[in-house]
Amino acid sequence: MAQLTNPSATFWRDRRVLITGHTGFKGGWLSLWLSLMGARVTGLALAPDTSPALFDLAGVACGMRSVFADIRDRALVSEVVRECDPEIVLHLAAQPLVRRSYQMPVETYAVNLMGTVHLLDAVRELSDLRCVLVVTSDKAYENSEDGSARIESDRLGGADPYSSSKACAELAVDTFRRSYFSYPGAPCIATARAGNVVGGGDWAEDRLVPDMIRAFQSGLPAVVRNPEATRPWQHVLEPLHGYLTLCERACADPPAFARGWNFGPQTGDVPVYEVADRLCALWGSSARWRAAPDRRAPQEARQLALDIGAVNRNLGWAPRLDLDTTLALTAQWYRECARDPAAARRLTEDQIAEYLTRVDVDCQTLVSA
Repeated sequence: MAQLTNPSATFWRDRRVLITGHTGFKGGWLSLWLSLMGARVTGLALAPDTSPALFDLAGVACGMRSVFADIRDRALVSEVVRECDPEIVLHLAAQPLVRRSYQMPVETYAVNLMGTVHLLDAVRELSDLRCVLVVTSDKAYENSEDGSARIESDRLGGADPYSSSKACAELAVDTFRRSYFSYPGAPCIATARAGNVVGGGDWAEDRLVPDMIRAFQSGLPAVVRNPEATRPWQHVLEPLHGYLTLCERACADPPAFARGWNFGPQTGDVPVYEVADRLCALWGSSARWRAAPDRRAPQEARQLALDIGAVNRNLGWAPRLDLDTTLALTAQWYRECARDPAAARRLTEDQIAEYLTRVDVDCQTLVSA
């Protein structure tokens, strides 16, 4: 069986990379990882919308070019793309919250769909472009909640504005791929659909782990809305490792990787109450949670699961961290950052380095697709 591999620092060194959404949770971790490998990173995003924010605490802008811009501003997106002339584009800018999408559906579609269209249109004229990876979501699938894990060929859709906007983005990517990037030697245009990510530095609203950490630090019981819901939980470094691996492989063989790919955990979906119990145990005796269903809250999927057989077979990618390790790393990050906020960048880089040591795991065919 193939051994798991790390991203190639040789491949990424001096590579011109554009990351949209670099001020967000996943974008911050990705920007730091690429900077560690010597990539020439340009970030395009709005200023952070949480306080605190990983972008500020970890000094993500140090070592890269950071541009505060709105992905909905077509002219400005085109200008930034033209100036940085990227070889690889990782598109993470998004309105990422399901509950917020109910409150602001127009903004959600404008960011998640038209922002993607603006970026794809802007990169069409680049001469050195080799790969564009658009990050969507596991929620882009039409979710029948029938107990089965979604595979890449399953129908796209969504009952809420967020999920629907991500499905629309997938369709837009496919249209641009077939209309503008299907000629011989064309860059690879791919999408990534990742499960629920957790890790240090996420302070978003209405997300389980940030909500619980805030409660723990305030000495209050965490309020959990849907304890029976299941999600494909994974540490933030898992899908980022997948994205980097996919970009490397796509540059070598664009047609083989120009499609959508699932990135999720090896153990499948886990109920919210189990994550909450484990996080309380890791945090200590004062940590507790209580169920408080909000019957007036908008509908959210009860079950989400991803089949990751395709990336396992075609990329040689598999998760490295089980749920206990994922939550332990997450709790450690928040604890140490609370004691010394100036240590945020060191904590993040140390966890990246520790993750890279976990290469002694065999890739296995986890599920059939």
